[in-house]
Amino acid sequence: MGSTRQDAWNNDEDLFLAEVVLRHIREGGTQLAAFEEVGKKLSRTSAACGFRWNSLIRKKYDAAITIAKNQRKQAMNKRAEKGKANKDNPMQQEQSQNYPERIETVNRSENPLDKLNLEDVVDYLKALKDGSSREKTLERENEKLQQVVAEVKKQNEQLKQEYEQLQKSFENVNEDYTTMLNFMERARKLAVTDDPHSNQVKFQMDYNGNLQKVEK
Repeated sequence: MGSTRQDAWNNDEDLFLAEVVLRHIREGGTQLAAFEEVGKKLSRTSAACGFRWNSLIRKKYDAAITIAKNQRKQAMNKRAEKGKANKDNPMQQEQSQNYPERIETVNRSENPLDKLNLEDVVDYLKALKDGSSREKTLERENEKLQQVVAEVKKQNEQLKQEYEQLQKSFENVNEDYTTMLNFMERARKLAVTDDPHSNQVKFQMDYNGNLQKVEK
């Protein structure tokens, strides 16, 4: 038994993995059996093959998987019809039972492309169209989201500027208010200062915000 490989996958191995899985789908087999077959051929574990298929390769073959499933369905229908015909014809049923290996060999040697019909081609084109439509839809949604993000950034910048202006205005108002309080405090102190001619000195504030003594 060869050692299990730990190196990276190459294109030929990915293609071989896809071919084997699609063949098993067409023939009604399981993906697990396909992974085991690939693992033996490539000296890898079936788990590694399954992870490679499900995480990366599968999404590249959506259309091919659809076609393979249709071919499997058609093959099952043909076998059902053939089984019904054999039931009606005992001699033909006996001949089919005597040559199962030969029939299987012939079927596997056939080119899968020979089994394609108009329905398969239509399904394939629909799958391509659906994939292209989804891709275009995602692109449009991505563009809209980028526009929304740009608009939010713009609004955020405007709000930031408005906040800075309000903060500056508040500081100016607070400074003016503090100055006014200082003037009022000075006026109060000067108003109670003793004067040789009067017990009270009156002051008033001019247009420039300066205190002026009121002459009697």
